[in-house]
Amino acid sequence: MIGISAHELPERLRVKRRQVVEDEVGGESSQLVELSERVPAKVSQPAAAEQLEAEQAGSTMTMICHFMPDADVRRGDQLVREDGELLRVKYTIHPSQRSAYLRADCELVQAEGDVT
Repeated sequence: MIGISAHELPERLRVKRRQVVEDEVGGESSQLVELSERVPAKVSQPAAAEQLEAEQAGSTMTMICHFMPDADVRRGDQLVREDGELLRVKYTIHPSQRSAYLRADCELVQAEGDVT
């Protein structure tokens, strides 16, 4: 299996991850924290049928993202595209040859009333 190369990853996504922080009275809360580096990625478009179904029924759209195999992307992360579009990572997988690439199946998060 041939690995993915950097020139095949045209986008640079911001990664946000939920982290637990202590508050001033000794309690804990969680908040989204943006990681320091953007991650090179290739983001696929949802299938036409899935787009139509989402418009009609308000269902979710799955988009597949590919990254370098050592990218720090995890289940639950939020990925932000240059245009502000938000993707939530449902899960990540490596192919049988781990050094090839990292794949993340993501849910497109749309604001109420948006039609993409």
